[in-house]
Amino acid sequence: MAGRITALEPQKHSSDRVNVYLDDVFAFGLAVLLAANLRVGMILTDDEIAALRLADEVERAREKALNYLSFRPRSEAEVQGYLLESDFAEATVAEVLHRLRAVGLVDDEAFARYWADNRARFRPRGKRMLVQELRQKDVASNVIEMTLTEYDEVAAAQQVAAEQARRLAHLPPDQFRRRLWDRLMRRGFSPDIIQEVLATQPFSQLDTEESEEHWTWNG
Repeated sequence: MAGRITALEPQKHSSDRVNVYLDDVFAFGLAVLLAANLRVGMILTDDEIAALRLADEVERAREKALNYLSFRPRSEAEVQGYLLESDFAEATVAEVLHRLRAVGLVDDEAFARYWADNRARFRPRGKRMLVQELRQKDVASNVIEMTLTEYDEVAAAQQVAAEQARRLAHLPPDQFRRRLWDRLMRRGFSPDIIQEVLATQPFSQLDTEESEEHWTWNG
């Protein structure tokens, strides 16, 4: 496949890529960055072509990974799986992950913190469920454990309880407590945490107001 470069043409549908022609025949495409040092008239050997194509595959995989990461942070396993499913070679994926780790774009410790913080702010849940979610992302157990040592599970449960209480306030006290308990359990909170939350104001008032027909949430 060795030959003389006879043309370098921008691709019609991808302005950041260039078509390389050898001896007037299309040979391969390259990222503009990789084609920057090529000139018409240069002779490329088979080894040089192979190196260019390998570098181009790494660059394409890197760009795909960056696009994937632009939506939200990802665990290393998520990025790896995404690239492998996109038919990039294992060696290419390994090189891309190495580069992303080097600049902090793939960092499972940072990802685990992001995940826990995001859950705490927008959809609180118990540690048990957070552990399951992070394990599904293939985050290492020691990273999960370290991250969740700072997670305030009681505060998270209180937030969920307050949100759900507004929706359940029309129910009689005994039914209210059962429903609230069930919803906290489904969010992954332990019975001990739920009991602690329900023992605080205003939930503890229910124990002395069983005779009332309804309980009103004023939070």
